[in-house]
Amino acid sequence: MRYTWFKEHSPILLRYAVAFLFLWFGLNQLFNAGAWVAWLPSWVESLPIDPVSFILLNGFFESLFGLCLALGVFTRFSALVLGLHLFGIAFSLGYNDIAVRDFSLALATMAVVFYGSDRLCYDKKLRKSWWGHTSAANFLYLYEKEDSSS
Repeated sequence: MRYTWFKEHSPILLRYAVAFLFLWFGLNQLFNAGAWVAWLPSWVESLPIDPVSFILLNGFFESLFGLCLALGVFTRFSALVLGLHLFGIAFSLGYNDIAVRDFSLALATMAVVFYGSDRLCYDKKLRKSWWGHTSAANFLYLYEKEDSSS
């Protein structure tokens, strides 16, 4: 194989890996919410929602945006939301091994934001056929210009 094959497929692999991460955690929280209560920071107790419901909402959030990332729908927007979410988790943990891991995963998620839609993303088909170039589409794609080489 040529080096260019790896270079072309690296963004796809990164997007799928990050999507798998969020889908795994999100679905695990949806199907086993009680097991995640111990991981919640103390400030969650001050919210007007019980901890299990908070975990279910977080699981839905991570599953939804993880699925969008896996399909390549609103790729940059989904990765940005998930990356910021993961930065928030990392900073709420303080300085420990789990926080360092989550911070690194947040940086990997931001790499997907910076790259944008790869060639297997459904974004490119949506942009051409359904959204066109409306201002709402530009916001959700974070002003991603159509690449003239593709």
